[in-house]
Amino acid sequence: MKSANTWILIANGARARILEHKSAASGIKPMKGMEYSNETLSSSEIMADKPGRAFATTGNARSAMQPRTDPVAKRELDFMRMVAEILNDAYSDKSFDRLVIFAAHKAMGDLRPALNEGVLKAIIAEIPKDLTKVPNDEIAKHLEDVMLV
Repeated sequence: MKSANTWILIANGARARILEHKSAASGIKPMKGMEYSNETLSSSEIMADKPGRAFATTGNARSAMQPRTDPVAKRELDFMRMVAEILNDAYSDKSFDRLVIFAAHKAMGDLRPALNEGVLKAIIAEIPKDLTKVPNDEIAKHLEDVMLV
């Protein structure tokens, strides 16, 4: 019987990496080319121009207009959608059988709606933790309750 190929996604709104686990003998290995990052910028860096101005509803006063969406949150959402597309495409290509996700709470919320049905069914565990700064060789101890490593 062929062992299941498990991918482990470690992500937050700005960084993501994918590790692979094929068997207990092979352990957990980082996948080449599967590390992604999005430069962390503050709202003021994203919106370098001064905000637009609008007239008040009464009188001649003008005030700065606030953006409709938080630019930092929008950037993080776009990043997690890109990660979801990578997972969706990889699952379609049968690159993995099972998926474990370690992601910050907000990143998890941004990621889930963008995953297709096949990837959602392949998820064996979702752990709301940001492990992006944890070295790869320490990830196994976080997986002990989820799978045999």
